[in-house]
Formats: sequence, structure tokens, C-alpha cells
Amino acid sequence: MKATVVLLPGDGIGPEVVDEGRRVLEDVAARFGHTVSFEERRIGGAAIDAGGDPLPPETIAACERADAILLGAVGGPRWDDPRAKVRPEQGLLGLRRALGLYANLRPVRVHPALAGASPLKEDRLAGVDILFVRELTGGLYFGQPRFRETRDGRTRAVDTLEYTDEEIRRVVRLAFRLASGRRKRVTSVDKANVLESSRLWREVATEVGAAHPEVALEHQLVDSAAMRLLTSPRSFDVIVTENMFGDILTDEAAVLAGSLGMVPSASLGDGRRGLYEPIHGSAPDIAGQGIANPLGTISSVALLLRHSLGLEEEARAVEAAVDKAITAGARTRDMLAGAAPSSPPRTTGEMGASVRALLGERRL
Repeated sequence: MKATVVLLPGDGIGPEVVDEGRRVLEDVAARFGHTVSFEERRIGGAAIDAGGDPLPPETIAACERADAILLGAVGGPRWDDPRAKVRPEQGLLGLRRALGLYANLRPVRVHPALAGASPLKEDRLAGVDILFVRELTGGLYFGQPRFRETRDGRTRAVDTLEYTDEEIRRVVRLAFRLASGRRKRVTSVDKANVLESSRLWREVATEVGAAHPEVALEHQLVDSAAMRLLTSPRSFDVIVTENMFGDILTDEAAVLAGSLGMVPSASLGDGRRGLYEPIHGSAPDIAGQGIANPLGTISSVALLLRHSLGLEEEARAVEAAVDKAITAGARTRDMLAGAAPSSPPRTTGEMGASVRALLGERRL
């Protein structure tokens, strides 16, 4: 198998964790007899600094040619002026829209060895295995009109929450397809008691659910879903929801896994090309210190192998190596909450090396 992967290191700790993801891909290619070539491009704040555009045309062109894209993170206080016309996040949002990546998969699984790193009681974490399916190109983040205006000395800002039935239908269908290979339960999260867009969401989800009688469907309001994530997380299987709700709930769910640095994601459309990234931000406070957790990125590499390259065995090998490294006691600083370390925390590079050492012998 030959594949081209575009690397978008981005800002903050992005370059550090993407480098570890690239190393894992290189090792997988060598061990399983594949050829993977890499092309690096700018996005976000780094792209603004280089040319004033958070998503340069050459970045879009490279991504359109690639088989998959691996992203680090975008943003940081350097570009965080709320009055700025150009912001790093516009690069990420624009890339999702340009590539038609309308569904974001965020698996949250609690490793038994890390249960103590979560502030929740360990008995609530046993068996937690949730797959979030977040709609990615609609809702408040993309709706029009959006503007700010000043009249009679008063300033108001407007964002528009907008969804069409087909935008909802395609992401809910994906959630049901994925649930059919899991525990066959879908929770559709909305705010249908208040929002017209959520009422449409619930109607379409019900319609899709009727076409999949083998999968149980339940509806839940976003506020009660947020509470249930902390009080009864293992009652969830697949959660499907709109863009902003999914953004917030998945960051909350990272608490279950013990660290935001643990959670991967895959952004997918109708084709095989996808965008893969950890859900954490750019963490500028620790950038350049070599202490960032690369496991969210390395686990995103496993999703890349599975969904864009069709390499299930290789994806499982990466996931198994991550699990073995954690079981063996490898920890970065963020994974030590609530536990006394048995050894000094690993650096970013040491954690990546721990995973690569457990990938298994080269098969050629």
C-alpha cells in the first residue's frame, strides 16, 4: 500500500505531537510493508504569521491530493484578540468545510490503569466506552448571518444556528451504522424543548432510527446529557449531536479518560480522505517543553489507518501498543493526577518511543 499523508503541525504543542504521530506511521509502514510519504503544510497561527492567511491555498490543494491529513492544534494567545478579522480557528473550520468533512468521531474509552487519574469515582468508570459522532460543518459555527453592529451606542452580536434536514440525516445515519457494529444504542442529544433547529434534529433522528430497528434510539436534552456523562457514563454507547453541543460534551467526556491529551478524533465525509487530530488545544503554556501527551495524536493515527487507509490490522496494532504502554506504567505529566508516579513522567518523545517499541516485530 502506498499513501500520502499531509502533516499540519499548526501551533503550540501541535508540532511536537504531530512529530510523534509521524514516527508511529513510519514504524507501521516499515513493519507492515507499506510506503507512506509526507507533505508538511501550514495552518492556523503559523500560517497567519507566514502569509496572513490561516488556510493558504497551497494547504487546501495539498490536502485535496492526500489520502489523509494529520493535524496538531491551532490557536494561542498570540492570535487571540477577539476583534481580529483573521483568527487561527478559521483555518480549521475552513478546511473541514473545503473537504466536506461533516462528521467528527471522538471515541472516549477509560483505560483501567488510568481510572485513578479521573476525578470521578472509579466504580463509575469501569466499562466506559463511548463513541461521539459530532456534526461538523453546520450549526452556530457556520450559520449565516453572523455579524456585530453598534446602534445608538449599543453593540450587539449575531450568530445563526441553522441546520437542514439532510445535514442532520447524513450524520445520524453514520451514527447508526457505527452503533450497529458496537452495542447497538444511539443517544441523540439536542435541545428540542427550546430550539427549532433541535426539533428538526429530533424529527430526523427519529426517522432514521425507524429505518434501523436493530439499534435502540433514545433522545436526551443536552443539559441532562452533560450531567449523565458524569453520573452514569457507561450507560452510553454512541452519542450523536450537533456541532457546538458535541464540541462541549466531548471536552467534558475527556475527564472520564483522565486527560484531554488522551482523546483522538477523526473528521470524515463521504469519501475515504479524513482529517485526524487530538481533541486537545494548542496548550501554549507547555509548548516547547517536551512534556505534551502525544497519545491523543498517536490514537488518531490508528483512526487514520482504519478509516482512510483501510488498514484495520495496523490500526489495532497501534491501539494495542498504546494500551500496553499505559499498562506498563508509561505516563506523561498530565496522566499523573491523583496518583503517585512510580517513575518520573515521560517526555513527549519518550512516550512516543514507548508506544513504538510495543508495535511488534517487523513482519518483512
